[in-house]
Amino acid sequence: MNLRQRTPATRAYALPAMQEAFNIIPIHNLLADHPSLRYLEIRAAAAALRDVGDLRKPPFVPWKSDYDLMNWLGIFFGFQIDNVRNQREHLVLHLAISQMRLQPPPNLVDVLDPRVLRRFSGKLLENYTSWCAYLGRRSNAVVSRRRPDLRRELLYVALYLLVWGESGNLRFTPECICYIYHHMAMELNQVLDDDMDPETGRPFVPSVSGENAFLKSVIMPIYNTIKDEVEDSRNGTRPHSAWRNYDDINEYFWSRRCFKSLKWPLNYSSNFLSTTPKESRVGKTGFVEQRSFWNLFRSFDKLWVLLFLFLQAALIVAWEGKEYPWTALESRDVQARLLTVFITWGGLRVLQAVLDAGTQYSLVTRETMLLGVRMVLKAAVAMTWTILFAVFYAGIWAQKNSDGRWSAEANSKIVDFCWAVLVFVIPDLLALVLFIVPWVRNFIEELNCNAIYVFTWWFHTRIFVGRALREGLVSNVKYTVFWIIVLASKFAFSYFLQIKPLVNTTKTLMKIKVHTYKMHVFFVGTNVKAVVLLWIPVVLIYLMDLQIWYAVHSSFIGATIGLFSHLGEIRNIKQLRLRFQFFASALQFNLMPEEQPLRPELTMVKKLRDAIHRLRLRYGLGQDYKKTESSQIEATRFALIWNEIMTTFREEDLISDGELELMELPPNCWHIRVIRWPCFLLANELLLALRQATELADEPDQLLWLRICKSEYRRCAVIEAFDSIRYLLLTVVRHGTEENSIIDHFFREIDQCIENQKFTVTYRMSLLPQIHAKLISLIDLLLQLKKDTSKIVDILQALYELSVREFPRVKRSMQTLRVEGLATHSRSTEEGLLFENAIQFPDDEDATFFRHLRRLHTILTSRDSMQNVPVNIDARKRIAFFSNSLFMNMPRAPYVEKMMAFSVLTPYYDEEVLYGKESLRSENEDGISTLFYLQKIYEGEWANFLERMYREGMKSDEELFTTKARDLRVWASYRGQTLSRTVRGMMYYYRALKMLAFLDSASEMDIRDGSQQVASHGLMTQNNITDGVQSGLQPASRKLGRTASVAYLFKGHERGIAMLKFTYVVACQLYGQHKAKGDPRAEEILFLMKNNEALRVAYVDEVVLGRDEVEYYSVLVKFDQQIQREVEIYRIRLPGPLKLGEGKPENQNHAIIFTRGDAIQTIDMNQDNSFEEALKMRNLLEEFKNFYGLRKPTILGVREDIFTGSVSSLAWFMSAQEMSFVTLNQRVLANPLKVRMHYGHPDVFDRFWFLQRGGISKASKVINISEDIFAGFNCTLRGGNVTHHEYIQVGKGRDVGLNQISMFEAMVASGNGEQALSRDVYRLGHRLDFFRMLSFFYSTVGFYFNTMIVVLTVYSFLWGRLFLALSGVEDDLDTSNNKAVGVMLNQQFIIQLGLFTALPMIVESSLEQGFLTAVWDFLTMQLQLASVFYTFSMGTRTHYFGRTILHGGAKYRATGRGFVVQHKSFAENYRLYSRSHFVKAIELGIILVVYAAHTSVARDTFVYIGMSISSWFLVVSWMLAPFIFNPSGFDWLKTVYDFDDFISWLWYSGGVFTKAELSWETWWYEEQDHLRTTGLWGKLLEIILDLRFFFFQYGVVYQLRIVHGNKSIGVYLLSWIYMVVAVGIYMTISWAQNKYAAKKHIYYRLVQLCVIKVMVLFIVLLLEFTRFKFLDILSSLLAFIPTGWGIILIAQVLRPFLQTTVVWDTVVSLARIYDMLFGVTVMAPVGLLSWLPGFQSMQTRILFNEAFSRGLQISRILTGKKSN
Repeated sequence: MNLRQRTPATRAYALPAMQEAFNIIPIHNLLADHPSLRYLEIRAAAAALRDVGDLRKPPFVPWKSDYDLMNWLGIFFGFQIDNVRNQREHLVLHLAISQMRLQPPPNLVDVLDPRVLRRFSGKLLENYTSWCAYLGRRSNAVVSRRRPDLRRELLYVALYLLVWGESGNLRFTPECICYIYHHMAMELNQVLDDDMDPETGRPFVPSVSGENAFLKSVIMPIYNTIKDEVEDSRNGTRPHSAWRNYDDINEYFWSRRCFKSLKWPLNYSSNFLSTTPKESRVGKTGFVEQRSFWNLFRSFDKLWVLLFLFLQAALIVAWEGKEYPWTALESRDVQARLLTVFITWGGLRVLQAVLDAGTQYSLVTRETMLLGVRMVLKAAVAMTWTILFAVFYAGIWAQKNSDGRWSAEANSKIVDFCWAVLVFVIPDLLALVLFIVPWVRNFIEELNCNAIYVFTWWFHTRIFVGRALREGLVSNVKYTVFWIIVLASKFAFSYFLQIKPLVNTTKTLMKIKVHTYKMHVFFVGTNVKAVVLLWIPVVLIYLMDLQIWYAVHSSFIGATIGLFSHLGEIRNIKQLRLRFQFFASALQFNLMPEEQPLRPELTMVKKLRDAIHRLRLRYGLGQDYKKTESSQIEATRFALIWNEIMTTFREEDLISDGELELMELPPNCWHIRVIRWPCFLLANELLLALRQATELADEPDQLLWLRICKSEYRRCAVIEAFDSIRYLLLTVVRHGTEENSIIDHFFREIDQCIENQKFTVTYRMSLLPQIHAKLISLIDLLLQLKKDTSKIVDILQALYELSVREFPRVKRSMQTLRVEGLATHSRSTEEGLLFENAIQFPDDEDATFFRHLRRLHTILTSRDSMQNVPVNIDARKRIAFFSNSLFMNMPRAPYVEKMMAFSVLTPYYDEEVLYGKESLRSENEDGISTLFYLQKIYEGEWANFLERMYREGMKSDEELFTTKARDLRVWASYRGQTLSRTVRGMMYYYRALKMLAFLDSASEMDIRDGSQQVASHGLMTQNNITDGVQSGLQPASRKLGRTASVAYLFKGHERGIAMLKFTYVVACQLYGQHKAKGDPRAEEILFLMKNNEALRVAYVDEVVLGRDEVEYYSVLVKFDQQIQREVEIYRIRLPGPLKLGEGKPENQNHAIIFTRGDAIQTIDMNQDNSFEEALKMRNLLEEFKNFYGLRKPTILGVREDIFTGSVSSLAWFMSAQEMSFVTLNQRVLANPLKVRMHYGHPDVFDRFWFLQRGGISKASKVINISEDIFAGFNCTLRGGNVTHHEYIQVGKGRDVGLNQISMFEAMVASGNGEQALSRDVYRLGHRLDFFRMLSFFYSTVGFYFNTMIVVLTVYSFLWGRLFLALSGVEDDLDTSNNKAVGVMLNQQFIIQLGLFTALPMIVESSLEQGFLTAVWDFLTMQLQLASVFYTFSMGTRTHYFGRTILHGGAKYRATGRGFVVQHKSFAENYRLYSRSHFVKAIELGIILVVYAAHTSVARDTFVYIGMSISSWFLVVSWMLAPFIFNPSGFDWLKTVYDFDDFISWLWYSGGVFTKAELSWETWWYEEQDHLRTTGLWGKLLEIILDLRFFFFQYGVVYQLRIVHGNKSIGVYLLSWIYMVVAVGIYMTISWAQNKYAAKKHIYYRLVQLCVIKVMVLFIVLLLEFTRFKFLDILSSLLAFIPTGWGIILIAQVLRPFLQTTVVWDTVVSLARIYDMLFGVTVMAPVGLLSWLPGFQSMQTRILFNEAFSRGLQISRILTGKKSN
């Protein structure tokens, strides 16, 4: 690592004292000219901090006059200077903003209101207060309510912030911080109360004091303990139970022993700290994470108890053979047998108690002896109940049998049993009562009372979290009804279609006698094995199909909720047109603020009024848009916002300059009396009005106008056209001339006729089309660059003739016309003809005039409906969503001054910031550059970009790589998943806030005049552009003027308030190293800071002091716009290296101290945002004030919009799947199920709630690899509330190539495997009520577990059929008519189609895009082999989830997030998918082939196909998906090269440090890493699973002709001779190769010849003297090859014992041969398909169909045939 040698005190640039670098507000200099300082609230907060007054000054440090309370605390307690500076700004900013938002407002704005401080103190110290109450300690931060002491309360708050701000990694341990704060607050009280130190007799001084004392004396010892534990874990590879993670450290502070052991000041010899030896140190605390599948039973035991008990009850009832269960239950025998479920229940409790003891025994120490007592007692009590039930049950039947009937005595025994059951279920009945009255349970759990602890001790360990988690009664009812319906569906289905049919089959099977077995069977005469094999797949499906029922019901519930939320009502531009007239009112209503009522009773009235108003807007009731005609201020405000949105679309190159003109709302001008709707809405409305006028020529005015007014757009188009033509003619014809007067009189006459409703009576409507045509000709001439005056005069004269002479129905004489002012008086020759000397052309540089003229031309000439404006699909989607969202329910927006402040935090490591010029131009092996790819994928956006560049002065395309290189790089980067794209998106918040702040404070005059200024200011011309001159049209400059941003109108205060309300921090962990190395990314990050005023960068700086001493600093920098360079704001020393656990959460954690505001939005590096969505942020933040159920939200869930769906079919599948997950799924989890956690990154956190509770993620090594979701778990366990809101969305990119997707899926599946072991999941499984627990299970680890069960079902079914076929049992069964097997197979096929993936997608797509579109998309996806992809993904999830739970090995996998058009080599695919897919597919394929060869069912081809088609589909999907979805996957030449590359990789003999990409052996050893770290049980289970491969040999050898029907076990034992011989032959040839191949090659050939001769001779002898046939050779291969693979797998498990022996080399050599064999097996079908003509183009079509449909030239991309 390249570290810089520098002293810690240096800053980036030294500044004078008064110019000290500041973050947001210059608190050090309140006289500075800064826009934020105009707010008196800031001065009030700063003044409160400066009120040091008569406080005792710290000794040994000179006190300065400008010191405040923060300095006082900093000096007394040894905090770092920059920590003090950082938290000073943090505190002042928050108090000031809180005072701004205070309702009712304070009387004195410039004095800090005590209410503000009291509320903040209550919120910030809430967790500390709760912790004190939990441990029975008195809080040390209490201020008397009777005699409030503002300064003391301020000191308590400031002290907590200073402790938190300097705690570094300890911020992940919130109760540890509470412990530290508790003692420091105690010492603060002693200082404030002027206590004397009993030891010295002098005034009390805190025990931790001096420079950096807090960090060195308090934080570092605990930090070093965590660091040492992590080092003990060997990078997380040791079992979780062997070392303490962050949670263990934190949970130590959940018991009072921390006070006795750790003390204060910290006792460094405490056994909690790593200063003591490992063996005497405190071990795991609270929970032990043990790696086992039993965790799923332990965590969710209530679910499994329900499933097993119902299965048992259903079997008992079904065995009776009655048609309906209720008729069977009439039998007393059945009733009695059903009592056995309680014996099972008792047995399951025994199992749970044993598992608890077996996994958690290491928690029992001398201090926690009661825990051990409880474990033993629980097991003993459960065992007692089980035995008791068994004895009672036996007594029932003994009595019945002795009496010979159900006598009174026998019935009384049943009653006794029932009394025992009642006692047994008392705890469950009590839980049920408390479930019905949730508030009682919450109240009891929140009581910190010893009596309660004693009462609940038996049921669960007392812990600080997981208390009072019950929801309100309404929420309870909603999710209870949901789950009752789901469970009823599942159990009805299971009983009637799974269990009952199979019971009948079982009875039949048990009666059948197997006549002949085809192999040696140990237990002859019964069909128990056949019955078991038949039941296993059915039981597995029974256990998992609740997942399917959950998916089905949640899909429809989610769609219903979405429907009532008004999602998808505006899906396209056509639907937008229908509502656009209400759009202005909706935008005004939702986005513009309204004064809040001060009295609570008025709030309800206001809510009712708002609801009615929203209803009117949504359904078009009333005519609100009439109020927003152009004279109204609302319309102008709406125009400013709409135009700004369109401007951002143009800046993003989503629309062209022409489309911008069609879509903008121009300001009122030319004396137009109506709203000037965007042109794309008016479209052909004028032509339709003309047709109506012609058709209704003889009808009265009223009827014609009524028809026109049926469409608001038509009415506006007619009036605008009329007013515009009048203005145009009066402008073109010089003022003061007779002609001008004639035009004026003519239009006045028409106005008079319209007013008197005599227009159709007075004028001939049939002439309107001719007048219309002439007007178009006139405007065409005026738009030309060189204007032909004579032609214009001719047209004006023709118009005069038509309008004045022919248009009126009654002809008028010339004299009459002159009298009426419609004709000239006698003209002299000099005056010329009419209009000849009256023309006055507007100035060519008058861009405003020509812009309006072009608009008029568009209105007059548009003949289509402009449904394809804008052309860009993303632009249409965004407009549709934004417009639709304004008709949805959302809180009313507050004024920007009154809104909550918020921050955005993005963790960044070393991904792309901006694409480099060379990386864009460099070509891949196919000759394709990234730039060329982007030009074709985003063809329209590239054309818009070029248009913009030419408008901005570019002369030729060559300039793109010279003067415009930066613009080009930015354009490309905005289409990838880069940091620059994310920053641009998030900075829209800042831009939106500035604009909203302007609109909030602007007067009507400001807005009205401002809209005109914006329009005129934006229309800039460039005289030197000559584009279009030859055609005679106007230059491009005048043709396409740019719309200016509303920022032109800002008065100055907007920037100040926006900076107070919004901060964006990017945690660029390695920025310091990048700067030191001269990495271009450092320069690019500086470029981002330079261009984004509100952007801050936090990084970790490593400073080398000596040879072995390195100090780590958390540094915040910004770009100072005044001095034009980067400045360092804060430098806070960390206790040590940042990364102890998973790096990303620790990167977030170090930067979180620099965030500000009440809320924080976590944004990932692959996200984006848009300006129109940023406008709704202040509405969203208001949700924190509303109650959702019993609680206000602590996380606001935000929906995501996947923007990578158009790149390829794979990207489309992934985005469709992800889209349903982030919308429908999250919607249902939030309401009604109330278990939404934190899954995606756009979620908004209540910052101060999380700040004191461990932050926004968890960071323990490996166990928290899915760090984000643990924030949701933590939130729920600590009593938070997570909601979901869909009126706002944030863009998100997803992986687009199969390898990237698979690595992402592997990471998530591994993460879920680790979650299954975690304490959070265990606690949620036990602390949530039963129905919320079900929701939680099936939406998190349950989904992955059930996916695995699906695959296990296929395995168990196929292995079962194979056994039945090879043993001969199947010959005696009538399989083709076996109803149950058919039912099971059909289910299996439906599941494999991915029902629980497909259904939510279809339903959500139907909701948002329409049913027919959804069905068409689904069918298209199937044609593009989506089912192959989803089946393949199922394999990925199963492999990594199962392997992680068994053996561990979860790790972060970097997916790259790049563009994927590059062909992936076969060797790379083999490395990635060999163990997860290929080997499993080959195994299933061999089973199917062997089954087909030996089953009697295969005689009937259709039956065999019916039984095996879904399994073959699975095999083909797992084997061929990596090639189907690989660009050029079936290109013949590439296939040949791939095979050569694969063989080279396989036989490459590299050194010790060779990478897995180069050497098979390195890769092979890496693939076994999980076996090195797994425990004993993992190894044993792995060996047991591997034994299945030996069954092939056992089953097949008895089928060989040479055996001649011998069933002796000796046949199988003799067959092992062949294995030994085969290995011997291989070892002989290997020995000969090593000895002779290099120098004595002839000897090597001789050995080979001898071996071949012996083998041939042996086969000939067998053919001659035994019943051996050549077909036996093939059968033997299918038997012995799997055995060899089984041996290799077992040898890998036993590697520690074998590696030092001779055997190991043979194992490695055989493993290489097997991998070659597998590779060739997979390669064979790929090679065949590559060889077939036309298959490559078909595969390309499948892979890139979505792009094809958008008219893109993908084939050119792949072949590299670039054109000029």
